[in-house]
Amino acid sequence: MNVIKNRRIYLFISLVVIIIGLGTMAFRGLNYGIDFTGGTIITVNANKFIPAEEVKQITNKLDKNMSVIYSGKDKKDIIIKSTLNISNKDMIAIGDEFKDKHDIESKNINAKIVGPSIGKETRNKAILSTIIASVLMLVYITFRFEFTLGVSAIVALIHDVLVTISIYAIFNLPVNSSFIAAILTIVGYSINDTIVIFDKIRENMRFNSRQKLEEIINNSVNTTLRRTINTTITTLIAVIVLYIMGVEDIKVLALPLILGMISGTYSSIFIAPSLWYDIKSLKTRTAK
Repeated sequence: MNVIKNRRIYLFISLVVIIIGLGTMAFRGLNYGIDFTGGTIITVNANKFIPAEEVKQITNKLDKNMSVIYSGKDKKDIIIKSTLNISNKDMIAIGDEFKDKHDIESKNINAKIVGPSIGKETRNKAILSTIIASVLMLVYITFRFEFTLGVSAIVALIHDVLVTISIYAIFNLPVNSSFIAAILTIVGYSINDTIVIFDKIRENMRFNSRQKLEEIINNSVNTTLRRTINTTITTLIAVIVLYIMGVEDIKVLALPLILGMISGTYSSIFIAPSLWYDIKSLKTRTAK
């Protein structure tokens, strides 16, 4: 596989996704969940399992974007979240419909309006944490390898975060506190494969110094390709199972992790080595 020869294609694909995502965010913003916006929470102790479709038949009359989360043994407890501040009259109407259709007592249905648990300050702290982590990684990679490799790795890391956020923006997926946790996890995860590939590049440069830089990078990527893909698949299987089998709160954490892992593997193989090649080539031409 000739990564360097086709690097413009790989970079173009990433740029298209990110530009569309950023454009979507500029046009309509992200779909912030109740953690960011506040809203209404309705809890129903049903004492039996009620399918999500039947729950939404009741709630869709007020908000078609309400999320339905199950908890408790055998998923008998239902948590319904809406980013709207639903009036007391409408809350009572929903409660009455649950009573009529599913024979649930009034004492087992509770509703409340909540404020945003995650404000601007928390979002800023998450961004600051990402920046600090990136700087520390840059220092580590510079110390272990060289500065240009560190820059390439950090740009690839930022790429993974932007791709994940862009996909959420494009498909209008809800962003909540679990999304922030997933983004911070992606920051730590996505650097792993990149370091492995860069370590192989450094090793090949040491023992095959007469080879062209393009050949060294391609050989290094191809040598580590199986390891990179196997590691990603193994991790993805576990996270995908969580997404399929888990409750709603687990799913909203697993989905951005899946996207971030795929993007991280893509950037480790195609983006980071390509960026480093371009930086290295530019420095060589400038030196001449």
